Amino acid sequence: MWFRQTGTGVDDVLVSANGVTTRLWRNGALDTKDFPLDHVSEHLAEDGALVWADLCGPDHEQLQKLAEELGLDVHAVEDAVSFGERPKATRHANHTFVMTYAARLEQAEDSTAELFQSRLQLTRISAFVLPRGLVTVRSDDGFEMGAVIERWEENADLLALGPGALLHGLLDVVVDGHFEAVQQLDDAIEDLEGALFDGDIPTRETQQLTFRMRKELVQLRRVVLPMREVVNTIMRHRSELGHEGNAMDGWFADLYDHVLRAAEWTESLRDMVTTIFETTLSLQDARLNTIMKKLTAWAAIIAVPTAVTGWFGQNIPYPGFQEPLGLWLATGTISILALGLYLLFRRLDWI
Repeated sequence: MWFRQTGTGVDDVLVSANGVTTRLWRNGALDTKDFPLDHVSEHLAEDGALVWADLCGPDHEQLQKLAEELGLDVHAVEDAVSFGERPKATRHANHTFVMTYAARLEQAEDSTAELFQSRLQLTRISAFVLPRGLVTVRSDDGFEMGAVIERWEENADLLALGPGALLHGLLDVVVDGHFEAVQQLDDAIEDLEGALFDGDIPTRETQQLTFRMRKELVQLRRVVLPMREVVNTIMRHRSELGHEGNAMDGWFADLYDHVLRAAEWTESLRDMVTTIFETTLSLQDARLNTIMKKLTAWAAIIAVPTAVTGWFGQNIPYPGFQEPLGLWLATGTISILALGLYLLFRRLDWI
């Protein structure tokens, strides 16, 4: 459904009310925005036009109608709405299909019940790169296209180069989101490292936090690592992204470098989390050994009066039997042996 917006000073401005956003540029300059989705194919046929259409959570009928109008590949349309698909870039007859995931790390409350729940939220973004336009399909509104539009406006001179500039701006914002998620995980891991040898933090909570971070990193790696192949494929088919696609080589090369850095960063964080987990187990063993040494030392000290009183408690005559001397001998023996063992264990740092 579309409705007309008034009081803007611009005639015939249409605003989407069903999760659809559209824009039209002519020769790199913004011409029209929020026009009906039915006009996309008409604008795509115009010389010097650059069209963008965004669908957020579209139903199957709406997407199928657009696919038939633009001649989109049926398999690419299925991938755009399927769950569990990995990031990829595929070249079809009249368009290039790109699918990726935007990642964000939400802040969870400090409760034991949520320590096992992943904070990483993913939004599937599919892009159909046409000769004169870009059609994006988002699974939900978790990824805001406002940041992408701002990126396009910051580099408005690139829009004259064709749909490759639109695709670059989209992927650039997505990769920046990956960097932000990795940075947040890196900060959380550093905090965990600093508290690793702090006896005030419960070991159980530390293990739960480590487990959650490992889970989040595994999920993040599944969307970050394939981006190397995605950008590499786009660079191989750069001439198909517009009549001046080669002019975007430097921009996509810089994007590929960012993707590599994000992938390497996630790999290093995975090693760090594994090290923290193993260190936690080692510290548990060390604490257990310390406790066992203390228990052994005190058990040895307590065994001294038990042995001495057992000896002097015999019902047979012995030096000092039934005399005050026997009491003093027993007391002195206990004191000397117990004090000697205590000093010995203190010197060995057992107690």
